[in-house]
Amino acid sequence: MACASFAKLNATSSKWIAGQQSFAPRPRSSAARFPARRVSAPIRAAAYSDELVQTAKSIASPGRGILAIDESNATCGKRLASIGLDNTEVNRQAYRQLLLTTPGLGEYISGAILFEETLYQSTTDGKKFVDCLREEKIVPGIKVDKGLVPLPGSNNESWCQGLDGLASRSAEYYKQGARFAKWRTVVSIPCGPSALAVKEAAWGLARYAAISQDNGLVPIVEPEILLDGDHPIERTLEVAEKVWSEVFFYLAENNVLFEGILLKPSMVTPGAEHKEKASPETIAKYTLTMLRRRVPPAVPGIMFLSGGQSEVQATQNLNAMNQSPNPWHVSFSYARALQNTVLKTWQGRPENVEAAQKSLLVRAKANSLAQLGQYSAEGESEEAKKGMFVKGYTY
Repeated sequence: MACASFAKLNATSSKWIAGQQSFAPRPRSSAARFPARRVSAPIRAAAYSDELVQTAKSIASPGRGILAIDESNATCGKRLASIGLDNTEVNRQAYRQLLLTTPGLGEYISGAILFEETLYQSTTDGKKFVDCLREEKIVPGIKVDKGLVPLPGSNNESWCQGLDGLASRSAEYYKQGARFAKWRTVVSIPCGPSALAVKEAAWGLARYAAISQDNGLVPIVEPEILLDGDHPIERTLEVAEKVWSEVFFYLAENNVLFEGILLKPSMVTPGAEHKEKASPETIAKYTLTMLRRRVPPAVPGIMFLSGGQSEVQATQNLNAMNQSPNPWHVSFSYARALQNTVLKTWQGRPENVEAAQKSLLVRAKANSLAQLGQYSAEGESEEAKKGMFVKGYTY
């Protein structure tokens, strides 16, 4: 009865629509059955796409990696205080000059991440730091995030701020000579991580990456999974896979050009307080497993952070990951793991600058060899073997 009423209603409606006249149904074309939809083809960093790809390839070149000296002024002050120096612009400039004017550094270093102050600084002779890097064929980069703040509604977790005004700042950094950018957010395993924190980290990274590419900067995508905790390596793998899955989902949603980005992941290791330490071979196995499951081969470079490992540990683990071919350039973007011995050698004394620069070259060369899978720890100093993990470490 209901079906009959429905058929009657349809017939009546058809007559009304046709001006009260009955009509025989016409055969419908496929176009009528499936109405044409507008397909919007996103333009991915169109103005800079070729340059972005070239910059990323240049940084991800064989035997080279990134020197990260993008510590905030407050963090740089802590480093200087460890050798008895005051946190002044003069002292920060002197230390950064030591690093950025090291002769021959470009043989092992392809990019240098700078803090905003450093991007605009010059040597005591008036030469811009950016020009010092270019002469060594090192690409200047810039830290663009504004640091971590508490994430409301989370389990005592953080989110990274800095999207406001990022486009205009990025355009200015490009004019000053920067060609890549870095944005660091963190995920804490002891705190969960909560779904909210993971999503916030991934979305913020994706928006930053899209804005950077629109302004000519290759974005380094860095969701650091902190070493804090006593969890096993299997738990780190589980969290890392979840985080990178979310990150690439939102990168795609934001039309980010994968060929024009670089990644800066944590290595997959046990928590720093876990009772069993993992060998370089085990860390390489778990880390490469995660990368193969989550990272498209279109991404040109994986530039690992050291995250508080000792200088030697970071190099050994990188070397273990390069014992067989990978779909991407697997290299380093180290701060403390390149600078620790340098700082202690320098001690703030002008007469120690040359020796400190030589110690930087030693560490840079060691990691260059690790990128090629040719590193040996034979002859490494005891200082280089000391761990640098600090619980709750902040930049």
